[in-house]
Amino acid sequence: MLTTVLAFFISVSWAFEGGSAGRVEVVAPDHVRVGAQGEKDQDGRNRQANWYSFMVKGVRPGKPVTIDLVDLPGEYNYQANRGAVNAETPAVWSDDGRTWRHVENFQYDPTQPRMRLQITPRGARFWVAHTPPYTNQHLDRLWKDVHNSFRREEIGRSVDGRPLWLWTIGTGPKTVWLMFRQHSWETGSSWTGEGAIRELARNAALQSGYTWKVLPMADPDGVARGGVRFNKYGFDLNRNWDVNGVAKMPEIAAQRKVMLANGPAALFFSLHNTETSEYLEGPPTADAAIRKLGERFSKALEAGSSFAPTRPLSFAGAVAPGRMTVIHGLSADRGWPAFLMEQRISTQSKYGRRPLVKDRLRFGRELVTVMGEILR
Repeated sequence: MLTTVLAFFISVSWAFEGGSAGRVEVVAPDHVRVGAQGEKDQDGRNRQANWYSFMVKGVRPGKPVTIDLVDLPGEYNYQANRGAVNAETPAVWSDDGRTWRHVENFQYDPTQPRMRLQITPRGARFWVAHTPPYTNQHLDRLWKDVHNSFRREEIGRSVDGRPLWLWTIGTGPKTVWLMFRQHSWETGSSWTGEGAIRELARNAALQSGYTWKVLPMADPDGVARGGVRFNKYGFDLNRNWDVNGVAKMPEIAAQRKVMLANGPAALFFSLHNTETSEYLEGPPTADAAIRKLGERFSKALEAGSSFAPTRPLSFAGAVAPGRMTVIHGLSADRGWPAFLMEQRISTQSKYGRRPLVKDRLRFGRELVTVMGEILR
């Protein structure tokens, strides 16, 4: 597959883990047009263009570079949309591929649609992405830091043969499940997961009364190839939980199997990112105890964390066959108190700006602290 386009002195490359781009057109030596690769589901529908990540090389330090992001329109839940890239979600960029900042000089044209970025690099290359990347390599480095605290178990393999991990810490009677990165573009989920994992490794009080089971990377293949929200066969790792297909959905099969084999849960939590919404959603249940737990959880998060919901706590409704989310599935299978959170990548009211990596790490620490409090 072509991953580099050259003209004059400028080049665009995405030949690295998590890299993704579509067509590239060089307009001028300091101006390139880059399309979003996008990704479709198993039916060839629901194209998602929520992710791009590429490197621009051969530029002149101190000289502005113009990048036009195009091919943005897609489809979500079988409804056409203008795409995830808009005036509220410009881009992030980095001089070194490690420290990320938001692009400040941009113009969004909704009639195209097109996002025009203007970046002045400090060196001969720089990186651009939809959100700060978090890859399998980041997770490997995290494991090296916390492996003396956690127990790690391989629960299965992805379609491409990558290990699916379960990390466990604590020996208490109450079991709490944390799931991160069901959708590969949602990198803020993993940054929050890292903050949570580091806090669990550090905080003896959180370890003493609970057993924490963490699924840190639900879709390692998508993360590696720079995917969006589907596995290699086009299945959504959060929307196909009631479809029984081990061969084409080994990720869901392994995660579901290990959860159902490990007894009751005091709380299950899956974290996601979205463009402009932030909310907590509970399972489709009439159980009064679970609803009260959800109310305590929501209030505690608002009071004790940077969670800034754009709508009140809600409980999931019915879905069409084949479209169950993880909280639908766990509620139907075991009646678990299963909750899902969406965190926005656009300007967040408590920060007064778009979230950064440090904010996600902080929220991870806050998240497990709040969970410990409400379950105590």
